[in-house]
Amino acid sequence: MCLWTYKRSFQYDDDDYEVKYSFSLKTYTSQLFCNGTLVDKCTHSFDDFKVVVHKFQPISQPNGRTKEVTVSVGYFSWLSVGIVVRAGSDLIYESHPGKNIHFATKKLENLGISDNSVKENEKRELQSEQWRKNKPSIFADIGIGAAFFVVAKVTGDLSVAAFTGVLLGVALVIIQRFVKVDLLGGFAVFGTIMLLVSAIFAIVFQSEYLVQLKGTLMGLLSATALMVDGVFNKGGYFGSRFERYVNSPIQHRYFVLGLALIGLCMAGLNFSVATQLTQEQWLTYDTFVETPVYFVMFFILVWRAGKKASPKVC
Repeated sequence: MCLWTYKRSFQYDDDDYEVKYSFSLKTYTSQLFCNGTLVDKCTHSFDDFKVVVHKFQPISQPNGRTKEVTVSVGYFSWLSVGIVVRAGSDLIYESHPGKNIHFATKKLENLGISDNSVKENEKRELQSEQWRKNKPSIFADIGIGAAFFVVAKVTGDLSVAAFTGVLLGVALVIIQRFVKVDLLGGFAVFGTIMLLVSAIFAIVFQSEYLVQLKGTLMGLLSATALMVDGVFNKGGYFGSRFERYVNSPIQHRYFVLGLALIGLCMAGLNFSVATQLTQEQWLTYDTFVETPVYFVMFFILVWRAGKKASPKVC
């Protein structure tokens, strides 16, 4: 499915040319037309991102000229595409004079994203395989969270919603015995246990407020475990295990202590929302806001921990 198409037109030797540059979620395509007729077409995956170069011989060659014309197409910013047309070494046309159409490719090279070496290709394949492996467990986590939200909305009872999540978690454990895909690799088990604890406390003390504090309890418990590992074991336990998921080298202690800090932040956020806002507002935060906020902080930490792990250049 095409998401957007850029159109850039120019004239050469009394012929009308147009470049149509379009992209989808995974690929980008550049087409060169002369007087409405397709002259050249290139389609590439974003895994192989580069400036597209079209080469052609003009239809008319006055004065015996035989210079090949090249049309280079590339991003001069993160949001717009430009073209540069040359006949041999002579500049014929620029859609955006003074702009560098290699802007995006150079930025990605500096970030180490557009490296097409064998090592990087193997890394991308490993990441793709890791995503296929982890996808079922991630969807299972999301499903339990969605069920908690729907039941809480319909019944208005957080304890009932919590026990629904617990039953779904137990069902996952049972189903796992009969299927090969990993349904429990995410946080489903830990989340189910926390739901059970908070639901039992809610019933014993007759307070749904304790269900709202499950995020605070989870954050404090995980932060404590991570802090102990980071301080006394240099992050050797949790750091090495998370490294398998992020598929890049990280400094274990830095990463684990950072993850503990994120856990404390999320615990504090949940406590603030639970105490300062209504139950309805907390439910919306718990379902739609908390996880995206966590992942933003998590990926920033992965980037920083990876940067810390890279060797220094003198």
